[in-house]
Amino acid sequence: MKVIVYGSLRRKQGNSRWMTAAQLLGKYDLEGYEMYNLCYYPAVIPGKGLIHCEVYRIDSATLTELDELKNSPEAYRRKLLKTPFGRAWIYLYCLNVVGLPRIRSGDWLKRNEEVGQIVKKDVPP
Repeated sequence: MKVIVYGSLRRKQGNSRWMTAAQLLGKYDLEGYEMYNLCYYPAVIPGKGLIHCEVYRIDSATLTELDELKNSPEAYRRKLLKTPFGRAWIYLYCLNVVGLPRIRSGDWLKRNEEVGQIVKKDVPP
């Protein structure tokens, strides 16, 4: 089975240790989704954007661990999507994102760059 990761589970991110038994299949840009900043990790919902992801081959034990990591059934749900690497699970956020900062680039790794740009735009000359 496969999983799509887009935030703290990506390589060199805070929760990447959960993916140590996984095999990276490749990068993937997923259209039709938007990313929001929840501070330590992102929320992804269906929308009009694009998100930068990694697709991994995982075993059932890793999927069980990821389900436990996303242990709040009211906050996340798993959905099976087509990718160039075959069908893969993605964790989608189910709670309201109103008021959360959107990561317009769709790239969790660039979230701090966007914050800097927003702050610069909001500062009067």
